[in-house]
Amino acid sequence: MARKTLAPQQARSRESTRKLLKAAAEVLGQHGVEGTTIPRIAQHAGLTPGALYRRFPDKDALLETVIIGILERQDERLRISFTLDMARQIPLAVFVEQLISSMIVSYRANARLLRAIRQFVQGRDHTLFYKKVARLEMRTLQYVVDLFLVHRKEVKHPDPQMAVYFALMTLTTTLTELILVDHDMKNWQSVIPKDDLPLKRELLRSFLNYLCVEHKSS
Repeated sequence: MARKTLAPQQARSRESTRKLLKAAAEVLGQHGVEGTTIPRIAQHAGLTPGALYRRFPDKDALLETVIIGILERQDERLRISFTLDMARQIPLAVFVEQLISSMIVSYRANARLLRAIRQFVQGRDHTLFYKKVARLEMRTLQYVVDLFLVHRKEVKHPDPQMAVYFALMTLTTTLTELILVDHDMKNWQSVIPKDDLPLKRELLRSFLNYLCVEHKSS
């Protein structure tokens, strides 16, 4: 009899854990790190705080699991969406444009969640969690670099691999500063593109010029 009831109990437990992880991610994106409380997560998941504590010792442990899961799924989606063979079929300039467009859309759509993740991770440096996040981010970055380097012959920079790393770092840093960092940019308004279309155009020009890739500027 015990064996018959074990499977349904395990299934319910897995479903409750899934609800908690999903709810925690949604609450984090809506309310930020400080506003992500255990009662709020439990209510959002339709569960009790006790159900959360039976699976995670505290809020930090839950958020660590949530963030690691987000990064792992992001890496998995990238590898499914773009294989090395697919990258070879896409002209380098088109591939860069697609990457920049998707990053702008993603940063805009998920700004609050990305901002909260960034805050939480930075507040836990010198921990095993921080090191795991760093490894996951570097693994994803390395794969993106590998995608670009299938077009290595088109990159006229003296060091193509270093150039791709640096161009990606510059792109990510720029989008983080313009979209995620919460500070007053009014002193920069005269030089910041007014909307995303010219922003994409300038980022594309900057990226390709740094790689010394020949392209038609628009």
